[in-house]
Amino acid sequence: MAKIKKKIRTITVNADKCNGCRTCEVMCSAFHAVPPYSSNNPGRSRIQIITDRLGDIWLPVFAGEYTEAECMGRNKYIIDGKEYRECDSCRASCPARDLFKEPDSGLPLKCDMCDGEDEPICVKWCLVDALSYEEREEEVEEEKPNMTQMEIGLEQFAKKHGLQTVIDTVTRMAKKG
Repeated sequence: MAKIKKKIRTITVNADKCNGCRTCEVMCSAFHAVPPYSSNNPGRSRIQIITDRLGDIWLPVFAGEYTEAECMGRNKYIIDGKEYRECDSCRASCPARDLFKEPDSGLPLKCDMCDGEDEPICVKWCLVDALSYEEREEEVEEEKPNMTQMEIGLEQFAKKHGLQTVIDTVTRMAKKG
């Protein structure tokens, strides 16, 4: 396989700086509203603050890939005297929890790094610099194309409502406009 240059975009989370203000959630939700900044529903945010207020734990986690199967990870980790469950730092949208699912449709959400912006909105608005952004180029093996978000969404609708219902609905919508 050929090597290509790929832009790698990463957000680093410093959980020790996070104070749980949730500005990142609010701004992410507003940015991804249609049209942008027209509404706010933190349930639609691609970043969620996993919290244990009594333990003074605030952990920003970004939405990752969708997975159909619930993992078996139930381990606990102690970092700087604070206890974290394995699910706390998991980025997957999975059947085990309601995080990173569109509230109305149940479709999985994934962080897109606010594509088209200079840097992700959550990083721009983080008041305590708990989030930082880095962009670099790396030489990587060329990947096979993945399913698009549209394909993933349609597949989930087909599983929930049946393929024929989805086909009939798309056909009816195509005739309207």
